[in-house]
Amino acid sequence: MIEHAYADVNGVRLHYAFCGGGPLIMFLHGFPEYWDMWKGQLKEFGKDHMAVAPDMRGYNLSSKPQEVSQYKQKYLMEDIRQLAESLGYKKFTLVAHDWGGAVAWTFAMFYPQYLEKLIIVNSPHPVTFERELRDNPGQRKASSYMLLFRSPEAEKKLSENNYSWLLNMAFGDIIKSGVLKEEDIQGYINAWSQLGALTGGLNYYRATNVAALENLEEALKRPALGESLPVITVPTLVIWGEKDKALLIGCMGGLEKYVPNLSVERIPDASHWVVREKPGQVNLLIREFLKRK
Repeated sequence: MIEHAYADVNGVRLHYAFCGGGPLIMFLHGFPEYWDMWKGQLKEFGKDHMAVAPDMRGYNLSSKPQEVSQYKQKYLMEDIRQLAESLGYKKFTLVAHDWGGAVAWTFAMFYPQYLEKLIIVNSPHPVTFERELRDNPGQRKASSYMLLFRSPEAEKKLSENNYSWLLNMAFGDIIKSGVLKEEDIQGYINAWSQLGALTGGLNYYRATNVAALENLEEALKRPALGESLPVITVPTLVIWGEKDKALLIGCMGGLEKYVPNLSVERIPDASHWVVREKPGQVNLLIREFLKRK
């Protein structure tokens, strides 16, 4: 059974769903998700783990700081570190998707001592994503929606007609295919309708640097991230739905340079929402990776 609780950490209150007991495995969602995207994983890994899926700060039932600066990586990483410690763990496995993946990549760089293993689902490493935004016109086009999400008009646009624009933009394909059920759609609307939640999610975009989208000529004058970030040393699995329309396959290129202890599993017939489309396959890949020494 999935249970719910709150933790006061790092100046915010985080809501989290959890299941089971044992070693900690934590699941981080992205935009415009909330803890519910991981319900299949909570039930599966709760069989032999303490499986935890927080609402990230800004989302659903967690605190929603108003200042954009409160959504910088240093705060998001610290939320996760303190949540794990509040649950009594100094070592855990981190599984993350989309913006949760951005946090998890950075966490693995700066808090490797906390991680047993890292599992990333359709979320690009910061260095490869910056490279693709600078060098790949296709990725810049695919990421152009981020400029809308950073704009003052974003909340009005995304909430139009009871969030129908956002539902169609994010999930149109998996609504048509029947992957998302009516109760899933209503769950999203309820989560986005929490006071301040839409702004909280959008603040992840507003707090990050996307210079290559705003002014490519200026961005190219600045040094690339390249060697400035630590290499990730923890054993890492990347699961990638290859039909992702927002994060193109080029984001995977050269990843082993920055993550030498890397395994990659590509799923050709899945999209950005592979966790919802292929929950059994995702669970199996995670299980197999956890078994490896």
